[in-house]
Amino acid sequence: MKINFIAEIGMNHNGNFGLLYELIKQASLSGAHIAKFQLGWRDGEDEINNIDDKTIELIIKICKYYEIEPMFSVISENAYEMIKKYNLKKYKIASRTVIEKPDLVKKILSEGKETFVSLGMWNKEDKPFASFSNIKYLWCKSLYPTAVWDLNGFPKEFSIETYYGISDHTIGYEVSLLAIARGAKVIEKHFTLDKSDTTIRDHALSLLPHEFKMLVELGTAMNKINEVLKNKN
Repeated sequence: MKINFIAEIGMNHNGNFGLLYELIKQASLSGAHIAKFQLGWRDGEDEINNIDDKTIELIIKICKYYEIEPMFSVISENAYEMIKKYNLKKYKIASRTVIEKPDLVKKILSEGKETFVSLGMWNKEDKPFASFSNIKYLWCKSLYPTAVWDLNGFPKEFSIETYYGISDHTIGYEVSLLAIARGAKVIEKHFTLDKSDTTIRDHALSLLPHEFKMLVELGTAMNKINEVLKNKN
C-alpha cells in the first residue's frame, strides 16, 4: 500500500494569493500527492486567510494543472458550506475542530468521503467519531514547532485500526520517516518556500521543496521495504 504525502501549504501564502501558483507547483514537483489549505481560520476581510470562492476555484485550477489533489481543512460551518459544493475527494479535520466543533465534524463525516482527522488536542483513550468507517486518524502534537522531547505517546505502530498516519509539526523530516518505519501511510508536513519568513509561525517548522522531495523519496523506499518484509513474515 502506497503512502500519501500531504504538503500542508496552509497559510504559508502569507495572504498573497499570487504565491499559490509557485507553492502548488513546487509541492507537485516535490512529489506531494495532496496540496492542503485551511478554510475558515483567520479568514476575516482584513485577515491573512480570507479565501473566497474565487480563490478556491483558483486553487483547484492550479492543482489540476500541476496534477496534484487539492484538500482543505474545514474549520467552520461557513467554510463547510463554501467547500462542499466543489465535491472534492477528501476532507481534513484539524485538531482544534475535533474539540470545538464536534457537530460539524459529524456532518462532514456523514458525507462518507475519506476524511483525515488530527488528534493533537484529544486526551481521551477512546477515539472520537469511531462509528464512521471513512475516518482515518492522524497522530499529532499541537505544538508549533514540536520538539522531539515532546513526542509523548508517539505510536510504536501505525495501522488503520489505530493511527493511519501523522501530522508532523517537528523540525525536519526524521520523525516522519520514523512514522513510516512504524507503518504510517499518510504523512502531512508543512510546506514553504522560505523558512525564515516570520509572517506566521508555520514557516519555521515547514519543509523546503528539496527537503520535501527527499522525504518522499526516502519514505517511499522505506515503505516498499516494509511491504516486502511484511509479505515475507
